Parts: sequence; C-alpha cells; structure tokens
Amino acid sequence: MLWGGNLGTLEIRAEGGATHLSARFPYQAETELAPGRREVFAPHAFRARIEAGGEIHLLAQHDYTKPLASTAAGTLRLRSTDLAVEIEATVDASTTWAADFLAAHRAGLIRGLSPGFRVPSGGDKVERRGADLVRTVTQAALFEVSAVTVPAYPSAQIEARAWETHQDRQPYRGAVNPLNRWRL
Repeated sequence: MLWGGNLGTLEIRAEGGATHLSARFPYQAETELAPGRREVFAPHAFRARIEAGGEIHLLAQHDYTKPLASTAAGTLRLRSTDLAVEIEATVDASTTWAADFLAAHRAGLIRGLSPGFRVPSGGDKVERRGADLVRTVTQAALFEVSAVTVPAYPSAQIEARAWETHQDRQPYRGAVNPLNRWRL
C-alpha cells in the first residue's frame, strides 16, 4: 500500500462529549516526493472505492492498530467532489491512542493528512517534465486516511478546534464569556 498526502485540512471539534473531525484531501495538488519525482492526484481518483461503499478507516499514523473511525462502524463518511475528498468522522477519545492523537494535535505535533491507497494497473500515468518524472494517479483504491506527523505531501495540514458546551467544564465562568467558545 502506498501513502500520500497533499494540500488538505483537518478540523476537529468536540461537541456534547463527541469529537467531530472534518477534512479535505484536494485533488490536483502536485508535490515532490523525492528529488526529480513528483506526484499528483487527478479529480475523483478515489471516487470508485468511496462510492462502492467498502470499508475505509481513519487511522493515527497509518497504524491499523490505532483506528480512530471507520465507514463500517458508521463513524467515518467520505465524499469525492471535483476538487477534493471530503471527510467527516466522529472520534471516540476513550481509547488511549485517540486521546494521544488529540493531545498531540492540540500540541501542534500532528498536522498532516495522508491517504493509504493502492493503484490498479492502468490507474496512473507517468510523464517526463524536464528532468522530473511526474506521476498522475487517475484511479486508486482508498483504504485509509491518516492523521500523521510528517505527510508525504508537506502542504497537507490539519486544523483543530474544540467546542465545549458543558458549563461545568468551562475554563471561565459565564455562558457568554467569549473565551469559552473556541478552545484548543
């Protein structure tokens, strides 16, 4: 399985005890994976696998022993648009790895987004552009997306916000205190 990441965003919010994650993995964002080797995903490269409804996981660091959500569990939803794969998930922070992921993210240590995928025969094309080889992935089977420390695509980014509605857990007393609205 290959991994990649690119210009994407990941937002995390906690509401009513549940942690909600939303992310975008954009298409057509080229990156240099190694000197002289570049890669880009064509629009809807992941669409077939997403629409087929197969199980896809949200993982911490591409580690299948650290699942955060999945389509089979009903905690992960994905949609391919012309511009990006849109990801929505509910993360249960009661596992140690999920709590560790959320803490590392709050500390600014995990900011990348990276997909794990397989490219079938004929699902990519490679062309030479000057001294570089550019691989365009036109079709890939997406098996997982991961929150990672160092994505293959440096521009893949994660953002997080926490929304706290329970007054007994507010850092500052008073329901309308603006410091209670968004906390990291």
